[in-house]
Amino acid sequence: MTHPFLDLPPLSAAHFAAIEDRVARLLDTRQDVVIMQGEALLPLEGAIRATAGPETVALNVITGPYGQTFGNWLRDCGATVIDLAVPFHTAVTAARIREAFAERPEIDFVSLVHAEAATGNTNPVAEIGEAVREQGALFYLDAVASVGAEPVLPDAWGVDLCVIGAQKAMGGPAGVSAVSVSERAWARMAANPRAPRRSYLSLLDWKERWVDGGRKALLHAPAQLEMLALEACVERIEADGLNTVMRRHRTAALATRAGAVALGGGLTPYVHEESDAAPVATTLRVPAGVVASDLVAEALASDDTLPLAAGGGALSGEMIRVNHYGVDATVRAVQSSLAAIGAGLAKQGLTVDLEAARRAAESAWR
Repeated sequence: MTHPFLDLPPLSAAHFAAIEDRVARLLDTRQDVVIMQGEALLPLEGAIRATAGPETVALNVITGPYGQTFGNWLRDCGATVIDLAVPFHTAVTAARIREAFAERPEIDFVSLVHAEAATGNTNPVAEIGEAVREQGALFYLDAVASVGAEPVLPDAWGVDLCVIGAQKAMGGPAGVSAVSVSERAWARMAANPRAPRRSYLSLLDWKERWVDGGRKALLHAPAQLEMLALEACVERIEADGLNTVMRRHRTAALATRAGAVALGGGLTPYVHEESDAAPVATTLRVPAGVVASDLVAEALASDDTLPLAAGGGALSGEMIRVNHYGVDATVRAVQSSLAAIGAGLAKQGLTVDLEAARRAAESAWR
């Protein structure tokens, strides 16, 4: 018995390359784009291990948990790491970046997360990229959550390594990701004796055996399902129009924020300034005496399709995340999430206004 998901023909090298080209157009980049067969942690780690070593002096910006992970990888590579941490309820500024450069002019690598879905903030990459270009440092960007929800422009922003994933605003699976690589980044890898080779983490393997070979022979058997899903994601964004998709995500964020404020019950936006809030996910602080993870668990017990999660780690007690990305960037998903949160708060004796929240979200959406 045949099955459309099991009996797939092999994916050709030409088809693989064509999907890479479509991703490059999505990013408006002339850099090489390499699609990697795994969740975005694969190119995120691979790009750091390829370009960092004992001679590297890295400015690692921490606005959420992934920035902490990048710092760990950089140290593991032997790099000298200067962590620039800002409170998770805000964003870093280009002025803070320039201050770090003035204090440590030897910095030659900058790592940054664009949108932190885990904490609900987003960073002004265009302005930061200008500061990084002035410094002449290599610029590494995690745009996994932001791609599809807000502009991601590696060439215009001077990003040397831009990693994206399909599983958030692109509305696809977690098993495929990509990285755009500048000529400067390729040169840094080639000069790094510690860069992985003959390894699943190796970007240089892809450069030498795929890119430089004219993209005619793949390194290994491609994951057809994930590649076809990535292609479908890009096709859907192209059909809707990237600006339309981004506007839908931004509107979902505005609607969630407005609805949460109108709901009351002591619920407040976790990210203080609207301009610092990511369009991919909105984080909310629960009132004192309420445990966020318990509130989310109760909501999901009633409806496990709600795009809700508690904050990770130490934030699990105080933060709720509304993940309005991909197919959940809709007014219905926003209103259903707020209604479930409001019902949970009401059960704990807090005064909420479910109708006001519904109206506020709908008004912001319009």
